[in-house]
Amino acid sequence: MSKILGISAFYHDAAASIIIDGKIIAAVQEERFARIKHYSEFPYQAIAYCLQEAKITIDDLDAVVFYDKPFLKFERLIETYFIFTPIGLKSFLKAMPVWLHKKLFLKKVLRKALKELGSKKYKEIQLLFTEHHLAHAASAFYTSNFKESAILTIDGVGEWTTASISVGNSVGIKMLKELEFPHSVGLLYSAVTFFLGFKVNSGEYKLMGLAPYGNPNDAQTIHFKKLLLEKVIHLYNDGSIWLNQDFFSYSTSLKMISEKKWESLFGFPKRKEEGKLEQHHANLALAIQQITEKVVLKMASEAKRITNANNVCLAGGVALNCVANGRLEQANIFENIWIQPAAGDAGGALGAALAINHLYFKNKNIISDENSNQNVYVGPSYTNCEIEILNHKLNAVSKQMSSVDVSKLTAKYLSEGKVVGWFQDRMEFGPRALGNRSILADATAFEMQKRVNLKIKKREAFRPFAPAILEEDAFAFFDIRKSSPYMLKVAKLKKEHIFNVPETYFNTSLLERLYTKRSVLQATTHVDFSSRLQTVNKHQNEKFWNLLTNFKKLTGISALINTSFNVRGEPIVCSPEEAYLCFMNTEMDCLVMQDFIYLKEDQVHWNSEKNINFKLD
Repeated sequence: MSKILGISAFYHDAAASIIIDGKIIAAVQEERFARIKHYSEFPYQAIAYCLQEAKITIDDLDAVVFYDKPFLKFERLIETYFIFTPIGLKSFLKAMPVWLHKKLFLKKVLRKALKELGSKKYKEIQLLFTEHHLAHAASAFYTSNFKESAILTIDGVGEWTTASISVGNSVGIKMLKELEFPHSVGLLYSAVTFFLGFKVNSGEYKLMGLAPYGNPNDAQTIHFKKLLLEKVIHLYNDGSIWLNQDFFSYSTSLKMISEKKWESLFGFPKRKEEGKLEQHHANLALAIQQITEKVVLKMASEAKRITNANNVCLAGGVALNCVANGRLEQANIFENIWIQPAAGDAGGALGAALAINHLYFKNKNIISDENSNQNVYVGPSYTNCEIEILNHKLNAVSKQMSSVDVSKLTAKYLSEGKVVGWFQDRMEFGPRALGNRSILADATAFEMQKRVNLKIKKREAFRPFAPAILEEDAFAFFDIRKSSPYMLKVAKLKKEHIFNVPETYFNTSLLERLYTKRSVLQATTHVDFSSRLQTVNKHQNEKFWNLLTNFKKLTGISALINTSFNVRGEPIVCSPEEAYLCFMNTEMDCLVMQDFIYLKEDQVHWNSEKNINFKLD
């Protein structure tokens, strides 16, 4: 019975996972404990949690596996600097100390960390390394329930690879085709993210949310696409791309792009962070989004051509582009699509462990359908007893009742327009809140999108919310072929649920469009009548399914806003303390933790005039 610890760290989204005999026991991002979004340092607390959940010590492990190969990455770094020399000397001198003291000697770093975690056999524990895109591929294929599948991984860059096509079967995973640095659709998307004033490696989903405000018929949008395809990127029929490095500086500096060249090309300056969003920003966002979708579809078609598979698995950061995923499903290239819910670097910790489990230890078990629904809810959980201790510590006022009554009362509060923090069972692994660490509200309420964005999430007004809806109702509301349990696909709302909008709708300002009545599910329908939906069935998440069912009994519709339980700039809450703190410092009306319900007006700490800065000792 193989016990394997997978680790991702030092680049983006540190995480840990434990696999025992092919089963996912635990997986979690370090950011949830460190309380720093996208925390990248060594995941000590994540590892400690995984060991605790697995009920083993670190010396019980058969192997510790890291999610990429540092020597290959270092080779790419050196070769790239050599090609571009003398450009990039400053960046080179800054990067070398980190590599020479930590990244290049990762085995030494890992053994030291294992010792600090209490290992007495830290010198003997087997340390293994997978290639970055193999870890992505394994994270998708070995959780898919497919016996055979094409595998498509797309991200910024691993060691050398920026995208890959593989085939997975009972023998293992065979890499068939790779795209190499510096040509990367992930880095191209990040470059536009940077130019439009969002942070690289965290703002890409904001760019995706801005794109629907672009006007596809506007001459400017068409012009931007033409400029990109003629000057910046060359797209080949197999989905591979060539990027004109004259417009980029990520190979030789700490910046993504040559700002002056981009400003000259598009005719407007780089947007400052928090600067005003205007139509030309949205049009450029739409242009790069449409190009990205085209790249993904061409790569998928090539994967189909060279594998002749009926199934495809996706992973890598670009696999979190839900609009592209929705387009891929509608294109009907493959019969079945599986997207790893933790598709980014955090999922590499899981994929590395799964790869070693199957390819090194020769465990041929493919995760069964029953378990595949549970490969997301693998984080920490807290008992009613632990929450009760917190209540006494904080003098928090709550009502405890049966889970049946909790569900019914919460549904009632939601139907009355209350915004609810919903904290249940094991935390989700990956970037999405899927009904266990969620903020919930009525998806039909006209003002709810504005209220939750500005008063509770404290984030940009333009950003959309996702609906969670009963799986049995989703097909009547959305144009989808299959269910979407992990909020990884965008779909259009069906016409019968869309309101008529003014003829001038697409010519109005961004916020005017946002606040125009356009659908039955107003709070979760984006300005282009699309939604990044989550379908919920009883098998996947019974408590959440019961809540949606009870809400439907009261309102006739089973759709709720489901957004992550956090505020802007913070990770999703992990513990009851963090949930209560978030509840008290926002304008949330109600908090539900396991079998306890808290109303804001009942809390002794609450001041309706100044509902901020409640702190935990």
